Amino acid sequence: MNPSQLQLPKLCSKRRFFFTLVLLFSLYYILTTIRTITIPSSSQDPHRHHPQLQEPSMPHHSSLQEPSMPHHSSPPKPSANQPSPPSSSLPYFPLCPKNFTNYLPCHDPSTARQYNIERHYRRERHCPDSSHEKKLRCLVPKPSGYKTPFPWPDSRSYAWFKNVPFKKLAEFKKTQNWVRLERDRFVFPGGGTSFPGGVKDYVDVIMKVLPLASGSIRTVLDVGCGVASFGAFLLNHNILTMSIAPRDVHEAQVQFALERGLPSMLGVLSTYKLPYPSKSFDMVHCSRCLVNWTAYDGLYLMEVDRVLRPGGYWVLSGPPVTSMVKAKNQKRDLQKEMEKLNDVFRKLCWEKIAERYPVVIWRKPSNHLQCIKRLKALKFPGRCSSGDDPNAAWYKEMEPCITPLLNVNDTHKRVLRNWPERLNHVPERHGVTISRFKADTNLWQRIVVYYDTKLKFLSNGKYRNVMDMNAGLGGFAAALSKYPMWVMNVVPFDREPNTLGVVFDRGLIGTYMNWCEAFSTYPRTYDLIHANGLFSLYLDKCDIVDILLEMQRILRPGGAVIIRDGFDVLMKVKAITNQMRWNVTLKLQSRSFFIHNIVVLLVLAALCVKYEAEFRPNMSIVVQALQPLLRSSGTATAPHRQA
Repeated sequence: MNPSQLQLPKLCSKRRFFFTLVLLFSLYYILTTIRTITIPSSSQDPHRHHPQLQEPSMPHHSSLQEPSMPHHSSPPKPSANQPSPPSSSLPYFPLCPKNFTNYLPCHDPSTARQYNIERHYRRERHCPDSSHEKKLRCLVPKPSGYKTPFPWPDSRSYAWFKNVPFKKLAEFKKTQNWVRLERDRFVFPGGGTSFPGGVKDYVDVIMKVLPLASGSIRTVLDVGCGVASFGAFLLNHNILTMSIAPRDVHEAQVQFALERGLPSMLGVLSTYKLPYPSKSFDMVHCSRCLVNWTAYDGLYLMEVDRVLRPGGYWVLSGPPVTSMVKAKNQKRDLQKEMEKLNDVFRKLCWEKIAERYPVVIWRKPSNHLQCIKRLKALKFPGRCSSGDDPNAAWYKEMEPCITPLLNVNDTHKRVLRNWPERLNHVPERHGVTISRFKADTNLWQRIVVYYDTKLKFLSNGKYRNVMDMNAGLGGFAAALSKYPMWVMNVVPFDREPNTLGVVFDRGLIGTYMNWCEAFSTYPRTYDLIHANGLFSLYLDKCDIVDILLEMQRILRPGGAVIIRDGFDVLMKVKAITNQMRWNVTLKLQSRSFFIHNIVVLLVLAALCVKYEAEFRPNMSIVVQALQPLLRSSGTATAPHRQA
C-alpha cells in the first residue's frame, strides 16, 4: 500500500470535540513557532566575516512520520536543566581546529598514555568527563580535499586518499596486499597477513569445512580485522561480519573498513566484555589478530565463548597454527603454545573439527550436558552464576567463567532458521510475543516505503553505511534489507527490555551504547543516521546538544538524518541544529511543508487510537515538520517504551 493512501485511525466519537480543540491549538502553535524561529539572512549573519564557518555544509534529512507509530507512554517532560530553544541571536557552533579532523573522543591517542598498558587497557574506551566544561562543543571539520566516497560496490575496492589521508598502513602492509596507494586513491586488492595472495583462496579452504553458503552462518565477528577484506568477501555468501580492531599502530584500519562501506567499529579484547549480547555470532574469526588467547587462564576465549552461539565455529589462522605447519625455528615453543590452546578448548568443551593449512577450526557445543562432570574434574573456572546476566556487557569486566548453555538434549535444542528466513522469524529466547514482533515488522516496512516514496533517497545508491541509534527489535534494519545498505543497530545499554539479542537472532548486527558518550567510530563514517524516540529517552540523562554534535561528527558530508520524536522534543532539537547550521527554508503550503523540493507531510495522529492489546491508547498529538536540513518526523513518544 502506498503510505500516502494510509488512513489515520478513526477517532473515538466521544473525543471528537476535544480532538478538534487540540487540533486547532496545535496548528496555532505550529504556525506561531514557524514565524518566531527565523533563519538569519546573510546580512544578519553574525559570522559573515568568517567564511570558514560555512563548513561543513551538511545536508540532513528528517521526515514526518507516516504511518503513525504505536506508543506505550506519553512523552517525558523536559528536564529542568535542559537549555531552552536558542533563538537566531545565539551564536553558531564554531568549527573545531583542523587537528580535530579525525577526532576520536573515547579513543583519543593524546590521553591514552595516562592509562595502564597492561592487557591493552589504554586501548579500551576512555571518554571525556561528562561535565560541559570538558566536552568539546564544536563541529568536527572534514579534511581538505574531501570527496564523496565511491558508491557501493566500487567502494569495496577503492577509497579517496584525501578522505583517509594515512599512508602508513599502505607502507607497512605493502607485501601483504592489505591496501595500495595509487595516485589519488587507495586500492584494496583483498590481501591480508594470512592471505597475501588474496582472500578468495583463504575462504575456499574454510568452505571445505564449513557451510558458508547454506545460510546457517549469517553473523560473524572478525577480531583484529585489518581493512575488513575477510568480511568484504563473506558478503558474497550473504554473511554479515562485524569487523573490530583497536586504534593502534595499524593506523586507521577501522576507518578504512568503513570508508569501503563495510561494517566495522573500534574494539579490543582487553578488560571489558565486548559490547554484544551472549550467543550473538555464528562464527568468530581471528587471522593473526595479535591476541594472546591462552593468557589469563583463557579469559579471552571465555569471552569468545560468551558471544558465540551454541554450535558456533571459531576459526584461527596465524601463530601458533600457521607457524606450527611452516616454521622451522622455535617449533618446540610453538607446539607448546598450541597445546596450551587445545587445553583451554578441552575445558570449554569445544571440539576441533578441522586443521587445514592455514586454519584450525573448533566448534562450540550445543549444550553442557557432557561438560558438567568434566568441569568439576578439571581445575578450571566453572560456569558463571545463574544470577549474572550474560547479556549485560556495557563496561562490564570479563569474568573467568563459562557462560552456561541450556541443559537440553541435542534433539530438543533450539535452532535458528537459516538466512534469510530468520530475518522475519520470531526469536524464541527473548520473550518477544508473536503479535508484537509482527506488528513492529509490518510497521517499519510501511514507514520505510514512505521514506523511499516521499524522500526518495533510499534507492538512489547514495547511502551505504546506516546507523539506527535506537533500534528496538531491528525492524528498521529488516525493512532496509532489500536495499544495498547495512545497518549498525544500536540499543541503549539501559533500555528495558534489552532487545539487542533479538536483533542478532534476526541475522542483523549491532552494539550496546550510551549516547551520553561518543560512539566507537571515526568521523564521517555513516551516510544515514536514524533516531527514533532517542531524544525523548535521553532528555533527563544528558545534554542533547552533545548527542547532536556526535551525530555531526560521525555523519558524512552529504549524509542524511531522520529524527522521529515528540513535537516538543523536536522543537528543542531544531533550535540546537540552527546553531549547527543545519538550516533550510520552511514554506507552509496547505497541509504540507516543502523543504528543498522534498515534501514533509504534517501528520496529525488521532486521539484514542486503539492498537494491539499490548499497546495502550495513544493519547497525544503527533505533529512534525521541522527543518535543519534535518527534517523531523515525530512520534510523541519513544515507540519501545513500556506503559
